[in-house]
Amino acid sequence: MTSLYRSIEWCNGAVRILDQRLLPATTIYRDYTQAAEVAEAIRTMVIRGAPAIGAAAAWGLALSAQSSRSLPMGLAWEYLQSAATILRESRPTAVNLFWAIDRVVNAVSNPPPQTSEELFTRVLHQATLLADEDISTNRALSLHGLPLIPERALVIHHCNTGSLATVDYGTALGVIRAAHEHGRALQVLVDETRPRLQGARLTSWELLQLGIPHEIIVDGAAAHLMRTRRVDLCLVGCDRVAANGDVANKIGTYQLAIAARAHQIPFYVAAPTSTIDLATNSGDDIEIEYRDAEEVTTCGSGRLAPDGVRVCNPAFDITPADYVTAFVTESGIVRPPFATAFKRLLGTRLP
Repeated sequence: MTSLYRSIEWCNGAVRILDQRLLPATTIYRDYTQAAEVAEAIRTMVIRGAPAIGAAAAWGLALSAQSSRSLPMGLAWEYLQSAATILRESRPTAVNLFWAIDRVVNAVSNPPPQTSEELFTRVLHQATLLADEDISTNRALSLHGLPLIPERALVIHHCNTGSLATVDYGTALGVIRAAHEHGRALQVLVDETRPRLQGARLTSWELLQLGIPHEIIVDGAAAHLMRTRRVDLCLVGCDRVAANGDVANKIGTYQLAIAARAHQIPFYVAAPTSTIDLATNSGDDIEIEYRDAEEVTTCGSGRLAPDGVRVCNPAFDITPADYVTAFVTESGIVRPPFATAFKRLLGTRLP
């Protein structure tokens, strides 16, 4: 089943992005024709979600190559490298952003293109291939996650990991979607996910369209509901996984994992292998993005805190590997010890 909407796509020489800042009230698509515009869309969270911003970065490179088609090859290549730098600087935590840029640049470097027109054709091909693979990856991951979902299940989900966070279908929410499509009786407890409310605004919007029963809960209610209701599992996505299994994900994930362990509830992380970063030894080595205070002190046009108050607003936290029951990937379920399992899964020597 294909979604009725796409978070991002290439359309007539532009990158078309669904503006997630305006959901659920308004559905607006914006067209971008410059790599710097795509970088700004990533930074301001017009588009968000690790797989989706990876695709955005790849197509941002295609825009750079497109605008350089009439230039000498050497200058077009310089512009592409400059666009890659601008896109890398848009957000620091999600590894898919850097993975996608490296993949496209490396693919078009060997053999080197002879003309700027060839450069554009090859960059666009690689970006489109990456986007198509994201959809097939998510579908495979979701099917691998099916055995983790009981026939009747109460699931806690944090942030947004559905079609909006990917090119299509979703990761953790994709597992929930696949379970629903296979006839499982699901009820989802949706963390609102402060401060930008990706759960309340985006996950609920997706689940409504899919017809999946759910309730929005405040982030602080999860532990209480684990104690008072029969929660079967927690299922979250990730923005980066270190070589030892530590997980960087939306702020609030760590406290959810702590509560799950206290109540002996499985805590599963949906992780496309593109989010597994073997060059990062542990979560301590992952740069955590800190965002603007207004995300915390305001909601829409309303002010929630006194003027001038100091704010600490980390966008992500690190969940230690010990709190993760298993990872769900497009290649199957990965269980501890994660360092060894990741090495076997990816066929790569750990740093």
